[in-house]
Amino acid sequence: MSLRTEKDSLGNVNVPADALWGAQTQRAIENFPISGLKSYRAFVWAMALIKRAAADVNRDLGLLDKKFADAIARAAQEVIENKWETQFILDPFQAGAGTSHNMNVNEVIANRANQLLGFKLDDAKKPISPNDHVNMAQSTNDTIPTAIRLGCLWRLDELLQTLDALADALDAKAKEFSDIVKSGRTHLQDAVPVTLGQEFSAYARAVRNDRERIATAGDRLRRLGIGGTATGTGLNAHPEYHQRMLKRINELANLNVRSSGNLFESMSSLADAADFSAAMNTFALTLTRIANDFRLLASGPTTGLDEIRLPAVQPGSSIMPGKVNPVLAEMLNMACYHVMGNNLTVQMASAAGQLELNVMMPIIAYNLFQTMDVLIGAVNAFTTKCVAGITVNREKAEGWLAKSTVLVTALNPVIGYLKAAEVSKEAMARNVPIKQVVLEKGYLSAAEIDRVLDVKKMTDGGIMGTGGG
Repeated sequence: MSLRTEKDSLGNVNVPADALWGAQTQRAIENFPISGLKSYRAFVWAMALIKRAAADVNRDLGLLDKKFADAIARAAQEVIENKWETQFILDPFQAGAGTSHNMNVNEVIANRANQLLGFKLDDAKKPISPNDHVNMAQSTNDTIPTAIRLGCLWRLDELLQTLDALADALDAKAKEFSDIVKSGRTHLQDAVPVTLGQEFSAYARAVRNDRERIATAGDRLRRLGIGGTATGTGLNAHPEYHQRMLKRINELANLNVRSSGNLFESMSSLADAADFSAAMNTFALTLTRIANDFRLLASGPTTGLDEIRLPAVQPGSSIMPGKVNPVLAEMLNMACYHVMGNNLTVQMASAAGQLELNVMMPIIAYNLFQTMDVLIGAVNAFTTKCVAGITVNREKAEGWLAKSTVLVTALNPVIGYLKAAEVSKEAMARNVPIKQVVLEKGYLSAAEIDRVLDVKKMTDGGIMGTGGG
């Protein structure tokens, strides 16, 4: 491999000749060959956005030479547009706070800016410095938490649209299944009737509630502390830098960011990131419950509930011909468990901050962006390949209800709890319909029984057989 020599404060380092990164990135590559993972594009995009905005702001404040600033802005824009993806390969398990990440971006943008000014990568006289120019008025300690927020906001609308699509699909099924009256179940035991549509409407509402939680937590990510530099004091940054950065970031990305109001808090606390992770985790809990219900309702088909049929998207067994499994629901379960694990890491890492800084930010960033990536992909697949194609097995759904002795619950206000319990026990013991036992005992006439045991009316609530049902 052809090499060139780059220099940092520790000395000279050999770097691949055509790499845009420099000495500090190379040291991190060699020091932290941990997992083979690398930054998500959301993180690189956010860091490059900060560098682009900072170059413009420092130029306008008269602190950065216009020629340098324009070259840095052009190079940063290329990174924003994902032109140099292969230059960002650092492992998320690295030196605390994310100095290696920050310097990776600084070095790539500096070297590319120097190229734009006509200098070669190995030219000892290349004028733009990653520290003095690209990182001007910045620190790892304020850029990384800012990038975490911006990177999440970059995909927030996409994530929310994913939830909207799932809720819409569930609502569509709720309408489609509104006339299917089936047995409700509590404790996994027979309960009073519901419609299949009511079950699906509950799923849709739960998803919309989670959407609201995520959107609210996402809005808190708009509070930025850029300009705090090392500890929140803003040392080495112009007094106008913070407000100008907010304005320029909004001009470049239209994310509606605002000041955090306290730059010290922004440096030391990752609570907003933890809150956003927790909101996504709650959504994962909801999804897990829905996926598990789908697997249960579709169980069988000959030995389970078999009330709904999930789309058959692939063979389910390498040995049992004709077997079809609920693979999309199983996939969603696995994705959700992964999200829950990510959330635990984010929560613990957020609590691990000390004094003016949280040094666990690289793994917080990685897990947040991965969670968003996994949820968007998993939910999109679940919505389009599973929910949209669900069908009902009316015979089974209504057939289970016809056998249920819990229908006797509707008799409570009419014949009393004790008589209703007596009817239920006898019907179950003799394996005969409730109506037959009630008639034999002379508790109600056939017409009265039909009125009280109208299962569709039961799903509307009220008191059956008394004018209130």
